Amino acid sequence: MKKVTLLGALVIPALLAVGCTEEQDAVAPMSASNVSEANGAPSGAHYTLNIIGVPKGKTAPMDGNSGHRIFVDLEGNTKINLQNADLTDGAFRVLDANGTDSDGALFQLPSADLDNDGITSYSVYARALGKPGGSSTMTTCATDPTTGEDVCSLESLVSLREKGGSKFTNVSRDLLYIYADLENDNVDGVVRVPLFDDRLEDYYWSYDNNGLKVLQLRFYDVPTNVN
Repeated sequence: MKKVTLLGALVIPALLAVGCTEEQDAVAPMSASNVSEANGAPSGAHYTLNIIGVPKGKTAPMDGNSGHRIFVDLEGNTKINLQNADLTDGAFRVLDANGTDSDGALFQLPSADLDNDGITSYSVYARALGKPGGSSTMTTCATDPTTGEDVCSLESLVSLREKGGSKFTNVSRDLLYIYADLENDNVDGVVRVPLFDDRLEDYYWSYDNNGLKVLQLRFYDVPTNVN
């Protein structure tokens, strides 16, 4: 299994402070302590990314900003561009934290299953946080280099912030693959395309927000079978 670099300091997990400033990390970026399985997530070291919905767009430059958070519109669509960490240092890293401007956010992460055997080299878990009532839909997309058209997965991550405690769900299938009919001819049907597969290019997550304050993602160095 490919070694995944979890970039960040080894710290004790912090509780999410909903009232914190938007510029602060919502939680500790990485933890090496045991995580209670009662919250739905594995135990062990992980990289945390907080996708934070804000009512007003950011104006400060946030390029090269590895703050473990990305700001998105509280209402509407945000584009989170994805960069292949295999081509750089192999680490998870926020390269542009501002998703509210015209060019969207930029997040670097490694490929997870380039041989497309359905076994990922790392796993992604998600939970909705913040004020109850908000929701979001997150879809993995890319560009078809032949047609120049966007191709989005038929499967999406739908997150709803309900009352009470939030539990993590394994969302590796939704965020690390695209499921689509690439030929659009109803012959080959829907195929599975892993993140950064060379059949497509310019991969990104399309984030449709309907009032969700925080979507928390955790990346664990454990495999998931999506078959």
